[in-house]
Amino acid sequence: MDINAGIIDQWVNGIVMKQRELLDSLVSGNDVTRKKSAAFVLLCIATLYDISYVEAAEYFTDGGNDAGVDGIHIGDVVDDEFVVTFFQGKYKDNLEGNNQFPETEIDKAIATVSYLLDPKKPCDFLNDRLRPKIEEARSLINDGFIPYVHFFLCNNGQKWSETAQKKIDQSGFSNKIEWLHVNHDKLFSIKQNKKNVNDKFQLQGAAIIDDQFAFRRVLVGKIPAIEIKDLFDKHGDLLLERNIRRYLGITNRVNKAVAKTLLDEKQKNNFYFFNNGITMICNKFRHNVFQGSDYVVSVEGIKIVNGGQTCKIIQETLNNLQKNNSQTDFSRVFILLRLYELAENDQEFVRDITFATNSQNPVELQDLHSNDEIQQQLEMGISELGFSYKRFRGGDSVAENISPTEAATAVLSVWRQLPHQAKFMHGKLFGELYDTIFNGLNPAQLVLAVSILRQVKDVENYLERKTLVSFERIKNYFVQEKELTELKKDFISYSSYFLAMIIGQQLLRENGILLQQVTHRNFHELKDYLEKHFGEIYLQSIQILERAIVSLYGSDKEISFQRLSATFRRGDLLEELSLT
Repeated sequence: MDINAGIIDQWVNGIVMKQRELLDSLVSGNDVTRKKSAAFVLLCIATLYDISYVEAAEYFTDGGNDAGVDGIHIGDVVDDEFVVTFFQGKYKDNLEGNNQFPETEIDKAIATVSYLLDPKKPCDFLNDRLRPKIEEARSLINDGFIPYVHFFLCNNGQKWSETAQKKIDQSGFSNKIEWLHVNHDKLFSIKQNKKNVNDKFQLQGAAIIDDQFAFRRVLVGKIPAIEIKDLFDKHGDLLLERNIRRYLGITNRVNKAVAKTLLDEKQKNNFYFFNNGITMICNKFRHNVFQGSDYVVSVEGIKIVNGGQTCKIIQETLNNLQKNNSQTDFSRVFILLRLYELAENDQEFVRDITFATNSQNPVELQDLHSNDEIQQQLEMGISELGFSYKRFRGGDSVAENISPTEAATAVLSVWRQLPHQAKFMHGKLFGELYDTIFNGLNPAQLVLAVSILRQVKDVENYLERKTLVSFERIKNYFVQEKELTELKKDFISYSSYFLAMIIGQQLLRENGILLQQVTHRNFHELKDYLEKHFGEIYLQSIQILERAIVSLYGSDKEISFQRLSATFRRGDLLEELSLT
C-alpha cells in the first residue's frame, strides 16, 4: 500500500462518517462507492481552496447529467477576465497509488470545456446544480468578459498517459486551459504546508545584509531564476506561506505576461527590473561573512510570503523548456530577493508583512485579518451565543462552525443590502469591502445573517436536489410540501442572496426594530421567531422578488438563464425592490 494513498483513504472515510448529512444532500441513496467518490471530490475542492466541506459543497455538481463535471467554481471578474475552474474526480479502492487517470476521461474533459463555454450551445440537459453555473459563465462571456479555464483532474493514482497528453496538446486548447493533476501525493503535500523547509541557494553579485533590526535580520540581493526553479522542484508548495491558491496558472493575464518576458530573448535578462521580486521569511540564515559577493545562503524554515506566483511561473516555464530540449540560456535572469530572519514568536509581524506585501492580492486577506480586534471580539461574542466562529482556517470542517467568509457573505447580503456583491465579489470581501461588512457589526447580527442565508440555501438545495434529507431539514418551515413544489422558478438558483436580504428586512419589520437594535439581548427571541415563521416569510419574499422581476421585464416575457444571471449579477433588481 502507498502510504499517502492510505492516508487520503482515511480522510475520505472520515468525511463519509463525519459529514453524513452533507453527503446525503449531495448523493441520494446508500451507495458507499458513490459516497466515497463524492467525499474525495469534496476533499480535493476543500484542500485546494482551503475552505470547509460545507463551502466546498457549493461547488459540487456531480450526479446525473453532469457532463463529466463533478465541481465548478466561477471566479470574480478582474480586469475584464474571470477564471472558470472545473473539477473531475476518479477515486479507486486500490491503495497502491498506481492507477493512471483514464484517457477516456481526458477525451470527455476536452469535449466538455469546448461545449459548455460556448453560449450558443444548448444546455437544457444539464442537472439543476450545474446548469445555472454554466449559464452564469456564459452570461459573463456574452457581456464581453474573457474566461480562463483551470481543469483539475483528481485521482488517487498517477497522472494521465503520454497519449492522453498528446490529445490535450492537439486539442487546440492547450494554451487556453490549464490542465492540472491532483492526486494523493499532492493533497498530502498541501496538508503538510506547515512543515519547515531548510535549504541553501546561490545569490549573484553584491547583497545588502543588515543585522540592526532588534532580533530581526534582513538580506536584500538578487537570486538567479535557475535557483528558484531548483528550489521549487525540490520542495514545491511547501515553500509557500499558504497553499497553491496563490498560483493562478499561466492562463491568468498577469502571469502570462511574466511567462512571456521569460521567453523573450531580448527582454528576459531585464526580468529583474520588470518584476516586484520575492519576499521570503525564515527562522535563520547564514552566509560567509568574509566573502564580498555571490553568497551561498543557508536558510532554515523558508516561507515565501509574496511572489509565489512568480516562482511557480519560473519553475513551470523553465521546466517546459527543459522538457522540450531547449538550449535557452537563463544564467543572466535574476529576481529581487528580500529575505527576513524573524523570531519564531514573531507571527504577528509575519502577518503584517504578508498583509503589506499582498495588499493587491485579496486571495489570502481573510487570514491576514484573522487577528483584527473586531474578529477576536466576534469570536468571543458568538461563543457566548452558543455558536462557533472560526477566525483561522484549517482543522476539521463541520457545519456547526461559522467561517469568516460565510459570515462576510451573509452580512453583506442581509444587512448591508449588497447581495450582488456578496455573490460575485468574493475576492473583495476581506479587501475593499471589509470595513463595509464588519464595521459596527455585533455577534448577534452576524449569527442571524448566517442563519437566514443557510435556511434560504437549505430550501434552494431541496428544490434543486429533492433529497429526503434536504426536506427533513426544512419541513418545519412549511405547512405542507406542496408549498415547495410550486416554487420551482427559474430565478431560484440565482436568488439566494437577494432572498436572504429581503427576509432580513422582513424579520426586522415584523418585529418592529432597526438593525442597530439587534443585540445579544433579543437575539434568541429573533432567532426563535425566524425559526417559527421562516416558511411564511420565505414565501412572501419570493413574491416580492417575483414582482420586482416582472416590473423589470414584464409579465409575458420569457427570460433566459443567462439574462437572469446577468440581472442578479449587476444588481438591476435593487432599485425595483426598493419600489415594491
